[in-house]
Amino acid sequence: MIIGDTNILIKIREIKDSLTPVEQKVADCILEYQREVPKMSIKTLSSISGTSEASVLRFCKTLGFTGYRDFIISVTSSLVMNVEENSEEDSYTDLQPGDDFPVIIRKIAKNNIQSIEDTISVLNINEVIAAVKSIQKARRIYFFGIGASSLVCTDAVHKFLRINKECFTWEDSHQQYAMATLLTSDDVAILVSNSGKTQEIVDIMEIAKKQKAKVIAITRYSKSILAERADIVLSISTPEIMIRSGAMGSRIAMLTIVDILFSCVASADYDVIKKYLKKTNDIIKEKRR
Repeated sequence: MIIGDTNILIKIREIKDSLTPVEQKVADCILEYQREVPKMSIKTLSSISGTSEASVLRFCKTLGFTGYRDFIISVTSSLVMNVEENSEEDSYTDLQPGDDFPVIIRKIAKNNIQSIEDTISVLNINEVIAAVKSIQKARRIYFFGIGASSLVCTDAVHKFLRINKECFTWEDSHQQYAMATLLTSDDVAILVSNSGKTQEIVDIMEIAKKQKAKVIAITRYSKSILAERADIVLSISTPEIMIRSGAMGSRIAMLTIVDILFSCVASADYDVIKKYLKKTNDIIKEKRR
């Protein structure tokens, strides 16, 4: 998978819930008959989806295409991409009551791997570069997340502290509100939210922007307040599956983004950072003896 090589079928799956009811009909039809779509005329697709040709064309433009032909070319490319990677768009597998342990192990591993692959396909390399540059020059880095997302923030702080970056996170939402008010234009606020709609995170984003801090969002690849308002967006892709907690796939994807950010920052500033890595590694090795 090439970073930023967006699979349009993944994009449709991720933004479907934010589309209009008519556009959702078109999206459902495309996802259900994805292998047949490249052979369909706009008239056929509109008929099968129970919409109109004008609605299908509006759907294509909503996704950023100039017309139906460009859209079909992208769908074809995505199908080829899936075949080359030996994966299906609907390859996520939900757990079923009564699944034995080996089956559960295989399903969880497969779904987590797929979440990472899909995340890489929607991650914008230019946004990664912008995020790394912002972190490099930031005076302080603040990580904000609620619930399971706070665990991702804690992991991030553990990593960045080891390369001498001044960074903070808090589990308590009231503390997060308070610290957001102390942000400055020299600081970076990294907000972690799968949905991008968690009220506390949206509120903190507004406070951070008011304080002129650079706002980086780690959030699902879809239309959300956080994705629309953040200065930089690092997208993840993960499905909503019934039994498997939504936090599972999103957590793995978000942790992957954190690893990417940390590694890119460490690599870009390696001549300076290597001494901090050595110091922190040495002390940990000493305490493990």
